[in-house]
Amino acid sequence: MHNRRVFLKKSMLATAGTMLIPSFLKAMEHASIPGFKKLVVLQLSGGNDGLNTIVPYRNDVYYQLRPQLAVPRKQVIEVADELGFHPSLAPLRSLYDQGYLTIINNVGYPNPDRSHFRSMDIWNTGSSATEYLRTGWLGRYLDASCTGNGGAHHAIEIDDVLSLALKGEHYKGMAMRNPKRLYEALHGNLFQKLSEADGATHDEPNVAYLYKTLAESVSSSDYIYSKSKVAHAGITYPTTPFAGQLKTIAQLIRSGVDTRVYYASLAGFDTHVRQAPAHEQLLKVYAEAVKAFTDDLQQQGALDDVLIMTFSEFGRRVAQNAGGGTDHGTANNLFLISKSLKKKGFFNETPNLQQLDEGDLIHSIDFRRIYATVIDQWLQSDSASILGQKFDHVRFL
Repeated sequence: MHNRRVFLKKSMLATAGTMLIPSFLKAMEHASIPGFKKLVVLQLSGGNDGLNTIVPYRNDVYYQLRPQLAVPRKQVIEVADELGFHPSLAPLRSLYDQGYLTIINNVGYPNPDRSHFRSMDIWNTGSSATEYLRTGWLGRYLDASCTGNGGAHHAIEIDDVLSLALKGEHYKGMAMRNPKRLYEALHGNLFQKLSEADGATHDEPNVAYLYKTLAESVSSSDYIYSKSKVAHAGITYPTTPFAGQLKTIAQLIRSGVDTRVYYASLAGFDTHVRQAPAHEQLLKVYAEAVKAFTDDLQQQGALDDVLIMTFSEFGRRVAQNAGGGTDHGTANNLFLISKSLKKKGFFNETPNLQQLDEGDLIHSIDFRRIYATVIDQWLQSDSASILGQKFDHVRFL
């Protein structure tokens, strides 16, 4: 009977542990650090079609290989001599014109993998195609930063499940939909009783750790909720779930919570069939939410200290398929939004559609170079130790 009680208690704690805040978030109870840099990572899950996002509207090969799927030139928002925006990205035009948007073309990695799961693991961990890592690039950033300064840095994902990107060896980010739901969940009868129990000295180390983590999580949820409930959005956001994620991030930034990294995702980009209408709607959801988010940050005077990075695990093949869509590809474009960008607009050359690798784009910029730049120059950490080797910077900061 005793063993059964221990088993049930451990099971409940393990379940609770999937939604708990790691202990280093107790550092949030210290005073806020004004003006520290924040990174917002936006993931377009499924493999966004970069060629129909940033359109090579003067390229005949693009129209030849996509006779039905290519964005008609008259609909393209022409922002450069050879490249333009999909019409659904119209809300981002003002960011481009103000110099707050940089688009890096042909981003990828050697020996690309066309599996969603494997390619996303590569992006999340910052590994090569032949490495298999258990920790994420941002999780290792947390490991490095928290060890050095007593846990002053942390990360939040606006979701129910934490991405591999935010999982370190010693520290992990937290996943939550909003501060109120987290607070209410951790103040339920079961969690409250468990957090008040004297389990920190339990003779099983794993159980003791879970008790300790739960107690600290309840305390941290009190802090986040008390700070965030008085911070209301200054502007009206779209009613989409993705916009809601960005609204929550803006709310947390406004509240003064000392979070360094935020993470959110928009799914649905695996457009194998009937791509055009679905992709049009997805880009509209993305662009309208990002515009509201940046307007909100600008209004509260916070945009100066925020870098927004949007990526997808791979692009799509250059030619359309028989189903009116596109299949898994390789290199893609990556968006960066900030008021601190050194090179505005398009950072590098347009995709070369006449030199393909079995129908796919050839990458010219390794995504880990972008990570290294962000880690070193924005998050002020050591990219070589976090990524396992030194990568040349991409000079957008």
